[in-house]
Amino acid sequence: MARLRRPFEFKPLVASILFASTTLLGTAPLSFADDHGKKVEYSPYVNREFPTNVYFGETHLHTEVSVDAGTMTTSTQEDAFRFARGEEITTTHGLKARLSRPLDFIVVSDHAEMYGLMPALKKGDEAILSQPKGKEWSEKLKQDDPKKKFATAMEIVASLSEKQQPLKSDAVVKEAWQTYTALADKYNEPGRFTAIIGYEWTAIGGYNLHRNILFRSDAKAANKTIPFSQYDSQNPEDLWRALAEFEKQTGTRVMSIPHNGNLSNGRMFTVETFDGKPLTKEIAELRARFEKLVEVTQIKGDGETHPALSPNDEFANYETWDRSNLNGTEVKKQEMLRWEYAREALKTGIMLEDKLGVNPYKFGMIGSTDAHTAMAAVEEDNFFGKHSGVEPEPHRWEHLVIEAPDPKYNIYGWEQARPATPQCGPGKIPARPSLMPWSARKPTQPPARA
Repeated sequence: MARLRRPFEFKPLVASILFASTTLLGTAPLSFADDHGKKVEYSPYVNREFPTNVYFGETHLHTEVSVDAGTMTTSTQEDAFRFARGEEITTTHGLKARLSRPLDFIVVSDHAEMYGLMPALKKGDEAILSQPKGKEWSEKLKQDDPKKKFATAMEIVASLSEKQQPLKSDAVVKEAWQTYTALADKYNEPGRFTAIIGYEWTAIGGYNLHRNILFRSDAKAANKTIPFSQYDSQNPEDLWRALAEFEKQTGTRVMSIPHNGNLSNGRMFTVETFDGKPLTKEIAELRARFEKLVEVTQIKGDGETHPALSPNDEFANYETWDRSNLNGTEVKKQEMLRWEYAREALKTGIMLEDKLGVNPYKFGMIGSTDAHTAMAAVEEDNFFGKHSGVEPEPHRWEHLVIEAPDPKYNIYGWEQARPATPQCGPGKIPARPSLMPWSARKPTQPPARA
């Protein structure tokens, strides 16, 4: 009978292999050189500094403080913070609302234009009602007829495209801004929930050259300015210069996030300056410095690409709004598309880099809501719409959301895109300095909040 070989009889062979392996490994290099001769450690995690955590939040949300949202909603900035943190709130129409899970960060980005003037108007602030337009709007908004109130709201929205400011009170704007920044600091808890200070610059409303402006700092630094509005300038280049000056004066950082290029009718990602001249290196550098993100999808349609630009992409026709500009005052033309969509802008940026030495269109892409309800609520069974006139109720699908001069360009409730948010962003911890790709230029002083 054959004798079974016992395991211990293999020990000499195993020992020899282990000895040889140990000897070879002992003389192996601890690091290597890549194809360019640069020293590379064996472990891929050595010197890895980029963020590896993912956080979910919202960077584009309006409350009653926005002059347009305030005509229809009673929800406050504090409601917005509480709702984002997972608390239950009551909507303008008396519905109870809550998120399925809290967000990690939020930017309450009320319009810079007439910031805080609508709540003051509704409260009967004499500084507002003493102005002709303030008195007129106050009386119209008190009407019981919903259609007349909506018409007034559309009139107020239209004023965001005009150079002349219909209502003005620097004192009210300053007080409203400082109240907001204090609220953001109150709800900001590094490591748990991040409240980033911000506002929306809403220039030339019909062509949607809008930007959300985010501050890396706390209220102390943000209060050294007030929101830069389209009444200061409708030119985004002037906005970037103002942001650069703010960074220089305060030592903090800011960023600008454009949105809805799909409604700009060829103006968002061009090779020209705002005045129609060839783009310069200076302007390209300013844009590259501040605009490292683009909001490519939200309630007002998708701005990533278009079927005419990406014919082989079966998803290119997702939530396409391509009939006109935002307010239906100019019909869309095929030749405009190239200068509106983010994917095409990436190509344009490479071309401009070859020409100017800088790429103004090197950016990441995000989605937000642009909800005017104070609620970042976008899940299929928890969607509260664009504004408080279209909260969940029978027939909300047929409500008019944007009224155009020609009715065939009107936008109704059923045409609202359900945005792909909450957006996600990488970070080391959920805190103001780490969540966003802030402007590349280092501040002249340490940031206000580290």
